[in-house]
Amino acid sequence: MSQAGIISTSGGPPPPAVATSYVTDDGTAIPALNILNVLGVDSTENNANGILTRANPNLSNNLQVVVTNRVQGTTQTVGAVTSPIITFTPTVIGTYAVEVRIAAYNTTSTLGAGYSVFGTARFDGVNSNLCGTPDKIINEEGTMISSNVSFTVSGANILVNGVGYAAQTINWSAVGLYTFVGV
Repeated sequence: MSQAGIISTSGGPPPPAVATSYVTDDGTAIPALNILNVLGVDSTENNANGILTRANPNLSNNLQVVVTNRVQGTTQTVGAVTSPIITFTPTVIGTYAVEVRIAAYNTTSTLGAGYSVFGTARFDGVNSNLCGTPDKIINEEGTMISSNVSFTVSGANILVNGVGYAAQTINWSAVGLYTFVGV
């Protein structure tokens, strides 16, 4: 005859150890009442890995997972106007290679278009300067062939623009990533 074990009613197994702090790339997150808020956000800040973690604010129960090197924006054009979808202002001298995906929806004619733009700008501390001609991939439906996007600079700003056309209202949305190198 064998015994399978001792039955004890005086207590159960000890609870698992629970972390009391989480060290991030930027600060320490501390759970409040055993609750840690893990939040996903994006940022234009430059990080070679493209992702980082941070306690925001430091020593709070908020831990952020941050997708970095990201730019985004929206705009609307009414008629044949050019409007910036994304305005990115570099602050560090160097070169910024930017890839952006743009979606356009024509609310007047219920038509769509999509674009992918790759452009590069060098920031000299005062102005951004285009490096060559930006490349575009264009997918337009029907009369949306009259719309366009552009990658330009103005002063220090790097701009991704939506270009509308006569008598049409177009909603624009863009998301992009950049790669930076400097001194």
